[in-house]
Amino acid sequence: MTDPSGPPFRADHVGSLLRPANLLDARARFAAGEIGADELRGIEDDAIADVVRVQKDVGLRTATDGEFRRASWHMDFIYAIDGITKVTGEDIVVHFKNADGSIDFTPAGLHVDGPLAIDEPIFARDFAYLQSQVTDGQTAKLTVPSPSMVHYRGGAAAIDPAVYPDEDSFWDALSAAYRQQVQGIAAQGCTYLQLDDTSLAYLNDPNQRAELAAQGRDAEHQHERYIRQINAALAGRPEGLTVTTHMCRGNFRSSWVAEGGYDFVAEALFGGLEVDGFFLEYDDARSGGFEPLRFVPPGKRVVLGLVTTKRPELEDRDTLKRRIDEASRFVPIDQLAISPQCGFSSTVEGNALTRDEQIAKLALVVEVAEEVWG
Repeated sequence: MTDPSGPPFRADHVGSLLRPANLLDARARFAAGEIGADELRGIEDDAIADVVRVQKDVGLRTATDGEFRRASWHMDFIYAIDGITKVTGEDIVVHFKNADGSIDFTPAGLHVDGPLAIDEPIFARDFAYLQSQVTDGQTAKLTVPSPSMVHYRGGAAAIDPAVYPDEDSFWDALSAAYRQQVQGIAAQGCTYLQLDDTSLAYLNDPNQRAELAAQGRDAEHQHERYIRQINAALAGRPEGLTVTTHMCRGNFRSSWVAEGGYDFVAEALFGGLEVDGFFLEYDDARSGGFEPLRFVPPGKRVVLGLVTTKRPELEDRDTLKRRIDEASRFVPIDQLAISPQCGFSSTVEGNALTRDEQIAKLALVVEVAEEVWG
């Protein structure tokens, strides 16, 4: 059962934050060979120290490093898993949509070509630095992609049958590797871990399920497999470790991929996923209504992502409070919290708003939470 005073907090945020200009410049100079890894890391350290202070100054109790050392919210982690190789040159295009049209993005792929393992926690050094920067009243949160994200895009086609002859053996190995990550990072003192997962939200979209079915995959039951495997990854997790999941429908330069409410996955997800809280997109009509929240059991917190990170305009606080009241018709208000709907910079490019607009949105989340829950 979630500790009412612990994470996820009444005012929380997903994790990624806009990269400052000097950090983007340093990354470009590093890529061009003009500076070394040590100099880049020092610039990252300074930027992270600053953004931890920003989070405290606006009143947030959660502190992340903004994912400042990553290019992507998920692929930096996935490529660090033993047995996974980065693949380029694939002709897979992801179509992101926005109010003005669309953006086509061709990401690198992956191939499972060796035994999967995470012998040392991924991001351990990065998280240790974050831990060194938090002050009293702040809780350091580590965000990593869920196991589902290793599978969703490529499915069985991305797995070398010489290594894993069937998907069951692959899943057993992947969940075991994630257990290594969970146990290892908890041993380092992590008390707040978030598994980010677009797949469980994408599967609500009939178009996404149709694409999977066209690939010969079991689109109608894929979410059930993902839930089982996340639970297997969390089996035996240490006492004192709060785990949440964040589900979104795509977030790249203020654009998205999928649409649709949580109805398709809700009963299996909310009733069966063994996490302490759910960060859910609810910033516009793409996310559907609050009715699926009726499946959330007692003792779990729902963090309503009511404040968008995709547009700079600041939300009306009375509208936000009315939305919280609407959600409380389906899950008790004591189990609710508020956050931005997604990260502000899921990839290094970031969304279309400024640092000051980002800070104003984070501050609004804190102010609304104080007015609603005290």
